[in-house]
Amino acid sequence: MKVKLLTTISLFTYQVGLSQTEKLLHGKVISGILKLNKVEVINKTAKTSTRTNDLGEFSILVRPKDSLIFFSKDYFFKRLQLTQENIIADNLVVNMVLKPEELDEVVITTIKFEPVKFDQSAINQIDIDKRAANLTRFIPGYKDGTIPNGMSLSIPIGQRKKPKKNENEFDFKKLIAKTCPPDFFSKDLKINTEEKDLFIEFCDADPKSKKLLENSNILSTMDFLYAKNEQFKKLQTTEKN
Repeated sequence: MKVKLLTTISLFTYQVGLSQTEKLLHGKVISGILKLNKVEVINKTAKTSTRTNDLGEFSILVRPKDSLIFFSKDYFFKRLQLTQENIIADNLVVNMVLKPEELDEVVITTIKFEPVKFDQSAINQIDIDKRAANLTRFIPGYKDGTIPNGMSLSIPIGQRKKPKKNENEFDFKKLIAKTCPPDFFSKDLKINTEEKDLFIEFCDADPKSKKLLENSNILSTMDFLYAKNEQFKKLQTTEKN
């Protein structure tokens, strides 16, 4: 009986020791049949990171319950909490979702043209312009003013400057839509579909969201969303009570 008990304790101690020791986890990041290169593989728990190679493969030191984040600017980020089974299998396959292609903003404006007035003075002016054009063609130096009494009839017409697009025209909602995968709110934050817009507005009201726009970072964005989610849940509980 004592032998069995000692054996059980030894096995338990051995398993605990294994679970607390970092292991080198191998895996691959894909999108459908594509093998994704240069995807950031971040161990958020251990604060370490690596990148995938040309075959989409990576290796990183992990422990059970570590949180891995897979990030690429063209794909929605992926978050995964590791289990002991993932580490034992040592063949993690992560499938990332491509972001939809964004189109540049199209601005439609209405241009009103004033009607042309066909009066005698306008007709006379057209005749004068034609005569001036003929002088420019057949009398050298007339246009550039190098002959006596010569003058240039060419009047530069100012072109309208296109309004500069506001580079800061990128709000928090656009940042979230561009960064977070569609199922992030329901799967990771446990927020119902009907509460999603309300939660985003709740986050947008926080001045810290403006700092994220100035210095966008996947880790800081996630930390902010998880922190706001806890506040959001507490606020809902308080309102119900």
